[in-house]
Amino acid sequence: MRSTSDSTSVRLYHLADGPEGGAAQTLLYGTLAEALHLAAQQPEEIQADLFIATDNDVVAYLDLIDP
Repeated sequence: MRSTSDSTSVRLYHLADGPEGGAAQTLLYGTLAEALHLAAQQPEEIQADLFIATDNDVVAYLDLIDP
């Protein structure tokens, strides 16, 4: 993800595998700090399918927190 601050507006969503290839369920529209906090509270099996989107980028939650 490009350099960004904790106050950047993001969308946190869960990309579930479904019969038609999956569906995105938005968990939060808020700041990056809020998204990271909410994502950390999710079970590990959900965290594996979480993504954070800014206006110009998308990154998997686990890729963002694992250097």
